[in-house]
Amino acid sequence: MGRWIRQTVRAWSEVDWDDLAPDEDPRLLCGLRSLRFGGDGLWPLASSDRGGTVFLADAGTASAWLLVEDWEGGWTRYDVGFAEWLHRHLIGKDMAGPNSSAFHPGPV
Repeated sequence: MGRWIRQTVRAWSEVDWDDLAPDEDPRLLCGLRSLRFGGDGLWPLASSDRGGTVFLADAGTASAWLLVEDWEGGWTRYDVGFAEWLHRHLIGKDMAGPNSSAFHPGPV
C-alpha cells in the first residue's frame, strides 16, 4: 500500500496542470492556486477497477474532503469522510461524478 501511495503521488505530481482544459482542472473545482500531492496536499486513498482515484484533501484543518478523479479526466469534490463516501459508493450512489454509480449486489 505504501508503495502504491508513493507511486501515485509521484505520477500525479508530474502532471502539467496548466496544459489541461478548464473542466479537467481540479484547482478550479476546489478553489486552489496549486495542487500538491502528499505532505499537506492530496493523498491517494483508493482506486477503482474502472480507473478512478480517490484523494483525501488535507487542508491542514479538521474539515478535510475527498476529491475523486473519474478515470476520464473529470473531478468531483465530496465534503464527506472516506467511510461515508465508501458506504455510498458500495450501495450504488453516484460517488465518482454524475452517472457513475456501479451497484454490485451481494456481499462485498
